[in-house]
Amino acid sequence: MTNTPEVGVDEIGPHPDEPHERGFNDRMNWLRAGVLGANDGIVSTAGIVLGVAGATTDRTAILIAGVAGLVAGAMSMAAGEYVSVSTQRDSEEALLETERRELAEDPDEELAELADLYVRKGLDQDLALQVARQLTAEDALGAHAETELGIDPDDLTSPWNAAFASMLSFTLGALLPLLTIILVTEDLRVPVTVIAVTVALALTGWTSARLGYGPRGRAVARNVAGGLFAMAVTYLVGSALGTQV
Repeated sequence: MTNTPEVGVDEIGPHPDEPHERGFNDRMNWLRAGVLGANDGIVSTAGIVLGVAGATTDRTAILIAGVAGLVAGAMSMAAGEYVSVSTQRDSEEALLETERRELAEDPDEELAELADLYVRKGLDQDLALQVARQLTAEDALGAHAETELGIDPDDLTSPWNAAFASMLSFTLGALLPLLTIILVTEDLRVPVTVIAVTVALALTGWTSARLGYGPRGRAVARNVAGGLFAMAVTYLVGSALGTQV
């Protein structure tokens, strides 16, 4: 006979290592934008400065190209994130407005629909109806939005948070290859930049996997391999063009 362990009242609740607090969705959104922004800043700027370094040893030309790429990339990332997240938020708000109208116009039908969703999740009919009634009495819109739409009305994503996080992280990521290739001596600037970028990409790959609860080794390898390939291609293109100009 199998003994089922008893769970005390103090043990009931979310595990401390699992994210359950409100606001988590928005924080995850700008953290994701920040990590991706830093990664893009590192790769794109490294590609630009290494491509120019392959064509010329002129430090000023490398600096101008790198700064131009940094500014353009940061603005592009911020605008792209703002538009993308704003579109998502508009869709979520439209769905919530529809749900509000349906709750106001036909609450009984909405209650039956919510109970039916709980039945599909495994509750029996009576218990599902009881749960639906209690949750509707507490927060009708929240209960219906989370169960039917997968949306938390109090935790909608913020386009401004995503835009600023993406812009700032892209800038910080881009500064690494830019400063490295400018400050290091000419004979060492390319290998030192490649090493610095490789370490940074490994860190952003590990961080993105940790935030997404994915396999970290695979994420690091994928991130580093992609960055090295991009740098190699741009350096070879720059070298080829430099011999023709």
